[in-house]
Amino acid sequence: MAKVLVSDKISPAAIEIFKANGVEVDYLPDVGKDKEKLAEIIGQYDGLAIRSATKVTEKILANATNLKVIGRAGIGVDNVDIPAATAKGVIVMNTPFGNSITTAEHAISMMLALARQIPEADASTRASKWEKNRFMGVEVTNKTLGLIGAGNIGSIVADRAQGLKMKVIAFDPFLTPERAVDLGVEKVELDELLAKADFITLHTPLIDATRNIISAEAIAKMKDGVRIINCARGGLIDEAALKDALEAGKVAGAALDVFLEEPAKDNPLFGMANVICTPHLGASTTEAQENVALQVAEQISAYLVTGEITNALNFPSISAEEAPKLTPFVKLAELLGSFAGQLTETGIKGIRIEFEGDVSDLNTRPMVAALLNGVLKPLLEDVNMVSAPALAKDRGIAVETVNREQVGAYDNLIRLTVVTERQERSVAGTVYGSKAPRIVEIKNITLEAEVTPHMLYITNEDKPGFIGRLGTLLGQLGINIANFNLGRVEQGKDAIALLSIDSELTDGELTQIEGLEGVKQAKRLVFGV
Repeated sequence: MAKVLVSDKISPAAIEIFKANGVEVDYLPDVGKDKEKLAEIIGQYDGLAIRSATKVTEKILANATNLKVIGRAGIGVDNVDIPAATAKGVIVMNTPFGNSITTAEHAISMMLALARQIPEADASTRASKWEKNRFMGVEVTNKTLGLIGAGNIGSIVADRAQGLKMKVIAFDPFLTPERAVDLGVEKVELDELLAKADFITLHTPLIDATRNIISAEAIAKMKDGVRIINCARGGLIDEAALKDALEAGKVAGAALDVFLEEPAKDNPLFGMANVICTPHLGASTTEAQENVALQVAEQISAYLVTGEITNALNFPSISAEEAPKLTPFVKLAELLGSFAGQLTETGIKGIRIEFEGDVSDLNTRPMVAALLNGVLKPLLEDVNMVSAPALAKDRGIAVETVNREQVGAYDNLIRLTVVTERQERSVAGTVYGSKAPRIVEIKNITLEAEVTPHMLYITNEDKPGFIGRLGTLLGQLGINIANFNLGRVEQGKDAIALLSIDSELTDGELTQIEGLEGVKQAKRLVFGV
């Protein structure tokens, strides 16, 4: 019988789920705070269920001789050394959707409190001031709410806001027009959202593309008197710029549940009359904590009893029998997805995946999951091979798979086509006998390229002298070329250059390459190979 340790306080109902699934469970809710005791006993267990108090370090994992799975009741896994767990062969799961309603409700609550200045009015009244004329609020009815991020939580906020008779507009690169219709929101670009919204609420992960998405420049494009709510991630807002805008009256108010530095004890926004601050309470309801506890118990039990993997952060859904054959193709699929994802700049409507030859006879589901993970990773933080299909579905991205016998020169081929609002882009690859993945086709142009950590992708006009000018420029910039792969449709038409380089391009270097005569597009690509 599999044995699980619960080392943090979770709902008693979760303990009963383990037992009902035939899993032996020890509920020791204080042991997570005792590193020495945890290290001493962890070797007895196949599974570990935690919240935030337990720190699963490399030292703990070194003693976890039987551990197969760690389940976090919640989203964040900062308290788990995932690379060490992966090296140990331990699957790490979380429960990313258990607190979505709670976080969405908190955002709506913060918006309403901000509109009517409730915290400030409460403090004034408790101080016996009765300043009725001071606290003149605004209605939310018929106002425009701008969603930055329309995923799981953002879509719930949209639904609740529509119930308040608000008009909802949304900026999300992955939101398709069809999904926007289903949600009842208007899909817009960021600048349009900033210009139109009376209230702006953020529901996006913190990645390079979203860091300081609310900057001084962004605020300058907003309506005078706009109100901003952030219950997503600290770092999405330039806090100094927000303070300046609040003091100037450009922004009428802000409601913040998250901050750049947490715990937030000394923040420039504290003490401002038109700012509401809460201590990261987005997931703090009885129901949310119950939901994530029940989910983690179900997920750990399913894996230990049947081998089912759900919401894993570091492992695809591959059985031990399938692994030797599937592993190189899963790697190829993720690389193809990453290639397309890094080149995609507009909303994705659909993804078509074609498996040709020997690979079509294998279990393609892990490959599909790996490919979707690669496509979505550049713009989404909390995505993995298991959650990627659900996230694609949540954003209305149609995923089509085609299996067929060998039709070309390759024994096996995976072709990915990404359909956006503007175009279709395809990339194909194969696995040779050495198990090394190769890109063999881009936009129906044949070439052959090894995938390396740092690459430069260029589309250009096929005219004499271009390759010479490119090589000269790269030499002047001190960029060393490891491999140079070329392809074209026909003479004088579009051509492609895919270069392996020794280091990642800087913004300045990329700008100079983009300005080279004949360049239509230049993108730096980074791969984890």
